[in-house]
Amino acid sequence: MPTFKPAYLVHGDDHARIAQRRANLRALAEREGGISGAEVFEGEDATPENVALALSAMTFATGRRFLIVDGVERWKDKEVAAHLAPVMGALPPDTTVAFFGREEGRTKVPGALAEAVKAAGGDVATESAVKPWELPKWVMAQARALDLQLDQSAARALVAHVGERQPRLMRELETLALELGPGATVDQELIEERAADSAERRVWELADLLVAGDAAGATRTYLELRAQGERLPGLMYWMTQRVRQALDVVTRLEAGEAPAEIKRGLRMPPKAADRFLNDVRRADVASLRRALRRLSDLELASRGGTQADEDTSAVRAILAIAS
Repeated sequence: MPTFKPAYLVHGDDHARIAQRRANLRALAEREGGISGAEVFEGEDATPENVALALSAMTFATGRRFLIVDGVERWKDKEVAAHLAPVMGALPPDTTVAFFGREEGRTKVPGALAEAVKAAGGDVATESAVKPWELPKWVMAQARALDLQLDQSAARALVAHVGERQPRLMRELETLALELGPGATVDQELIEERAADSAERRVWELADLLVAGDAAGATRTYLELRAQGERLPGLMYWMTQRVRQALDVVTRLEAGEAPAEIKRGLRMPPKAADRFLNDVRRADVASLRRALRRLSDLELASRGGTQADEDTSAVRAILAIAS
């Protein structure tokens, strides 16, 4: 059985890591005490006064009591000193209170809260995001842990394409590890081909779902991309390119060309090329030509050639093509 200290303060500018630790503690609290094992304070309820009142209140619950307090970066020193600090000095037994603060710029957790947590016999942990100039080194270390060989130029290219958010970089490395396998070498050229930014990756995902005949997935991805601000002409361009590529592959397959030869000509990682070939095999020349005609009609509709709005026309076209 895990042991807990009376109080914890987790703060810093690595918001993803802080959110993960908060979620882990809540899950652990619910395992220990059931669905009501954790009392959560967030939003307007997360004030020093409310937390102090909860800590002072009598409870008949059995087992350890957990209080999880979010948003403490908004608190002031004087509020903590007036309401919370006196209570923290005499926490009830079998009670754990955990404070989480997501700092940014000048928004910092009050020093009085850290002092109160330490006075209660608790721990203060800082979760700091990697500085931008340290990211290539961090990417290389994470790649080694995933059994990928990634040099500094490839790491810099990955950061340039994906951005500086560590969770997004980690997801891209994990995807590369799954697609390329243990011990693979990842160079800058492969990164340039493979690791596009998240919006472009989702556009390719939309095009692949269309070719694969996944109507629900393609529709959902299209709507998500539109909600992110992607314009229909740009999405249509990539969908049309992918369908034309699929038509070319199907034509070559039906002409008797070997799949291995076709695969070598696809500018994709090996596993992505395998998936694309598997998706293409489910289609035929006639259906892909119909898909191109549908996309041409959609282009006309996007220029005012129909009374329906462009998103309605696009969803109709996606459903018709994917089905």
